[in-house]
Amino acid sequence: MSVNVVKRFQGNITAGDHPYLQGPWAPLHEEINADELVVLEGQVPTDIDGVYLRNTQNPLHQALERYHPFDGDGMVHMASFRDGKVQYRNRFIKTKGMLAEIESGERLWAGLMEDPRLSKRPGWGAHGALKDASSTDVVVHAGKALTTYYQCGEGYRMDPLTLEETETPPWSPEDGISAHTKVDEHSGEMLFFNYSKQPPYMHYGVVDRSDSLVHYTPIPLPGPRLPHDMAFTENFAILNDFPLHWDPDLLERGKHVVRFYKDKPSRFAVIPRRGGPEDIQWFEADPTFVLHFLNAYEEGDEVVLDGYFQENPMPTNYEGALPGYERMMSYLDQYKMGSKLHRWRFNLKTGKTREERLDERILEFGMINQKYGGRPYRYGYSAVQVPGWFVFNGYVKHDMQTGESWQVQLPEGEFASEAPFVPRINAKDEDDGYLVTFVTNENTGKSEVILIDSKDFEAGPVCRVQLPHQIAAGTHSCWANGVDFRDGGILARAAMEG
Repeated sequence: MSVNVVKRFQGNITAGDHPYLQGPWAPLHEEINADELVVLEGQVPTDIDGVYLRNTQNPLHQALERYHPFDGDGMVHMASFRDGKVQYRNRFIKTKGMLAEIESGERLWAGLMEDPRLSKRPGWGAHGALKDASSTDVVVHAGKALTTYYQCGEGYRMDPLTLEETETPPWSPEDGISAHTKVDEHSGEMLFFNYSKQPPYMHYGVVDRSDSLVHYTPIPLPGPRLPHDMAFTENFAILNDFPLHWDPDLLERGKHVVRFYKDKPSRFAVIPRRGGPEDIQWFEADPTFVLHFLNAYEEGDEVVLDGYFQENPMPTNYEGALPGYERMMSYLDQYKMGSKLHRWRFNLKTGKTREERLDERILEFGMINQKYGGRPYRYGYSAVQVPGWFVFNGYVKHDMQTGESWQVQLPEGEFASEAPFVPRINAKDEDDGYLVTFVTNENTGKSEVILIDSKDFEAGPVCRVQLPHQIAAGTHSCWANGVDFRDGGILARAAMEG
């Protein structure tokens, strides 16, 4: 393995007894390039070409009072696969907030669990006082990787291979960009939303394949909400208004306290992809909160939406948690929230909603073959969380047509990440490919990248490749095919020609 340490960053963060500053969540403060990675087990397939990108949280500076893992500074990790070889590199996302804190040598912004009045400078996003860490999500669009923050921020773009930063998108709106932008591989468009504490409280936008903002419209809501994800079909975007949001009375007093209003319905906005407020068709459904959707598609007069329904969106405090962190630990535990794979059907003619449960297991962080995003699909892949801990130790493959499923479990002491689907070159069908994920191996104190063959799912990893250091667990990831960004690929050419 050839390793080049690019830079080591100095901060004043200390782990103490904080559960999300150690173990698989221990922050990483070095940037490296690594070639000729060592294959520990199996053989790296030669029939894939592209990059796996993962966003993680790695705080440099001590919290003002109480640290939440989503406050950490964003860092992207890249594993490039080509001709049976794997390269790796990682880079901090050098946001305006991170650079300001490096210059000052201390934390300048309050975190999710802290009084926003503690912030020493104006903040970003829907909350208004937080640092835009750009640490939640990452996608590849128009030949560039785009990182985003779930409370909305400016977004930051990087080269998907070198991870060299470019700039914030010139089209980034005043209310920012939420995490969970959606890239439609058929049209090359990227769909996004944002939310704020000012009317109309939500907007929805479309960026075309040449990276131009071509549509931006309000999605009027009754008040400030906390949407986390969206979905799309061939002709529609689907946004939401869930009854889990800031308490409006306390919000008027500057307190950001989340409540679940179980007597209010969930509401879904189905809007034509280039439609305006007058074109929205609202559908009501059982009260819940959905952190992530799996996919959506059109079937006759219906829009079908699959996602992870929370049976208990406002769980009780976590027993035995570090004092002051009881609520945080509960909201990071999918078992406490009862997250289960669910289906909604919205009839565009009758305005009625039908719902059904697809799996009774606790599952979340689903992935599909992105070629089938917004289209009828057969296979989905869900992550299995470790009870009480925001890390994963297995995956479930779902056959959405037959109801069959297959599960793979990692060995004791190994914790995985969100695992996107990697299509084989010249794939023959929808599940002709692999899942790819980083694994933190607490037994060795390092991390690996593994591939699981979707056609032989329960056999486990077909290869394990050693990374030179241990990476933090983090949240979201993506796969991008090399043809779309390498050597003037289709989407990269479109961006340059636009």
